[in-house]
Amino acid sequence: MSNRSLPILDADVDRADAACCAPLTCQPLSESEAAELAPLFKAIADPVRLRLLSLIACHEGGETCVCDLTAAFDLTPPTISHHLKILKQAGLIDSERRGTWVYYWIKPEVLARMSALIGPASPAFAVAG
Repeated sequence: MSNRSLPILDADVDRADAACCAPLTCQPLSESEAAELAPLFKAIADPVRLRLLSLIACHEGGETCVCDLTAAFDLTPPTISHHLKILKQAGLIDSERRGTWVYYWIKPEVLARMSALIGPASPAFAVAG
C-alpha cells in the first residue's frame, strides 16, 4: 500500500455540478475528469472500505460513531482508522471529534457524482425484461 495521499475534492461541489459528468455510455471522460474521479473509485475498491461506507450511509441519523464501526469488523481499531482515513482523504466521508469519539458521515454530493457517472443514461443499455 502506498503512502501517497489521495486528493480531496472541492467540498463546494453541489448536485448541479454532479450532473457535469456525463455517464460513461454517453461520452468519454476527459483526461482531467478521469484523473479526478479515479481516486474516488479506488477508495471504495476495497471490501472493508466499501462496507464502512455502506455502514456509515445506512446508519440512523446519517452519521455514526467510530466505536460502532469498529465493532462490526474483526479488525483492529488502527486498521479501521486507516480505512476511514482513506475514505476521508478521497472526499467520500467527513468527520468530527466529539469528546473521545469521532463521528463520520457520508458526503452525498460526492456519491451522487459517482452515481451519475455510472448510472444508466441510454436505453440502448437497458436490460430487456
